[in-house]
Amino acid sequence: MLFHLWLLLPTSLFPVARFGWMGVDLFFVLSGYLIGLQVLRPYTRGERPSLLEFYRRRIYRILPAYLFVLFLYFTFSGWRESEGISPLWQFLTFTENLFVDYSVHQAFSHVWSLCVEEHFYLVLPLLVLWMMRKPSFRRTATVLGLVVFFGMGVRAYVLIHTLRPLGLDDFPLAYIEDIYYPTYTRLDGLLVGVTLALLQRFRPEWWASAMQRGHLMLVSGVALIGTAVWLFADRFSSLTGVAAWGTVIGFPVLSLGLGLLVASSVSRNGLLSRFRVPGASLLATLAFSLYLIHKEIVHLDRRFFPILTAGRDAKAMLVYGISCVAAAAILHLGVERPFVQLRDRVERPATQTIEAQMRDEPAL
Repeated sequence: MLFHLWLLLPTSLFPVARFGWMGVDLFFVLSGYLIGLQVLRPYTRGERPSLLEFYRRRIYRILPAYLFVLFLYFTFSGWRESEGISPLWQFLTFTENLFVDYSVHQAFSHVWSLCVEEHFYLVLPLLVLWMMRKPSFRRTATVLGLVVFFGMGVRAYVLIHTLRPLGLDDFPLAYIEDIYYPTYTRLDGLLVGVTLALLQRFRPEWWASAMQRGHLMLVSGVALIGTAVWLFADRFSSLTGVAAWGTVIGFPVLSLGLGLLVASSVSRNGLLSRFRVPGASLLATLAFSLYLIHKEIVHLDRRFFPILTAGRDAKAMLVYGISCVAAAAILHLGVERPFVQLRDRVERPATQTIEAQMRDEPAL
């Protein structure tokens, strides 16, 4: 959020905000880890995951709030933080990140990461079903490695054949459209998260050993993230040298560092697991709604409260923070949570039926 709004915030926050885009890579790692655990869990019980159940849960969780916000975008032009917006079909098919013309269509453009996530939801269960037909450590490691090298290869090709001929003037726009947004160039974080889930589910001894080294993982993760910051420091101002290496290998380096940070945070021996941040639970609950609407709410703040938001100061930040959290709470309570509760009510009878059959008792 700081990255999206850095032009409106105090200049003292710029050193942090300029790298705020790395937050989405942390989200990808977390998503790969948590969704990976969910998909792999049935195999640890000798079962197969239900594709229907998995997709149904994702639909209830994602689509209602997303479609509601999309409705606002295409019904009320004043809602948009920017005039230009991609065609509706790109949002409905989650392909906006692949076909966006960012020079003219910047409204709701941050949904690119949700497109990546939806592609991940679609492919991962199918890939796991195929891989688990003949489980093999070597084959799994090969697939994971191929995904990493595929992403590096695509980014290197785009850098050499697309970005460098453009020069620095048109480079940032092409970088966003051809490197930063497409799913096939942003799989590293999801891959690291899934790898953590694989280790926890199928290599428990390795996982237990790693959990004894929480401090080491924290230090290593911070070092890798620091390396990524160095690699990406001039990503929009140089096409050669360190910045070029950042384009090609920076995302795997960053994702691995964030993965070690996540692993350290769930280790009882890790420093991160000893702290609880006040308010973090509330923000986690509202995270998806905040993600969907924060840019639009700040746009409305500046439109309806011009005096309060005129400066790049603490007063404006307070207005942005309160309004974004309040709007996210309304979206969460009014749309997001009711559909999650409906999902749980739909699932409960099926769960009760299975449990009753396992006890050889009649289902109520």
